[in-house]
Amino acid sequence: MFAFRLTLCCDCDQIQVTNFFSAFLCSTLCVAMSFRWLNRPNASSGMGVADHSQNTFMDLKLKKVYRYVIFKIDENKREVVVEKTGTPAESYDDFAASLPANDCRYAVFDFDFVTSDNCQKSKIFFIAWSPSTSRIRAKMLYSTSKDRFRRDLDGVHYEIQATDPTEMDLEVLKDRAN
Repeated sequence: MFAFRLTLCCDCDQIQVTNFFSAFLCSTLCVAMSFRWLNRPNASSGMGVADHSQNTFMDLKLKKVYRYVIFKIDENKREVVVEKTGTPAESYDDFAASLPANDCRYAVFDFDFVTSDNCQKSKIFFIAWSPSTSRIRAKMLYSTSKDRFRRDLDGVHYEIQATDPTEMDLEVLKDRAN
């Protein structure tokens, strides 16, 4: 003899007249359907990191080949790629001038400084550049992809979120580094 009851499925929020077996089946199907959506690409999980991007960052970090690297999201390839690199002779002003005024970017800057003990040090800054004049779609895309990209850059000391040049001024870097 089967006992029927009204149940509310916790996964799909449907009220059903069920017995024990059909309630179990509904729950199993709802869980399977929810996992199916995890495989769909979206802004947070779909942006990969190009091998060239990681290799360029490692060259900046270990070999000191670059002063800075600017990254952009290539929406066609659905990955973060290198847009521009700066030679070790370039200054912070060259780096700041390389960031677009109306579009978002990720950047890594190798900041060299001298401590109060007269020791030469270097700190790597990750900068999420999102100017207020950029498109809302670009802001959303860059903000949702930032954490995954940032995790792939092992060795970054400080992170700065900047919406205008004053938030990433050279003085801000000096204060954070000391």
